Amino acid sequence: MNQNISKRLGNLLSVKSLVTLTLTAVFAWMAMAGTISQDFMTVYAVVIAFYFGTQSQKVQDSLDGGENGNG
Repeated sequence: MNQNISKRLGNLLSVKSLVTLTLTAVFAWMAMAGTISQDFMTVYAVVIAFYFGTQSQKVQDSLDGGENGNG
């Protein structure tokens, strides 16, 4: 169980995750202040799409690998 927690913490501290979390915090701050610019929205949307796209691809690759190993 501790190994699972360590692995998840390590994944959270990856550069990609840190950038995404930082941008999300800045987005929340700017939203509360009402100062979100179009340029920031574009960058934020691209980063979020990239982050979740790679996460989705990892899951899909894992599922495909499991099916190929059984067949």
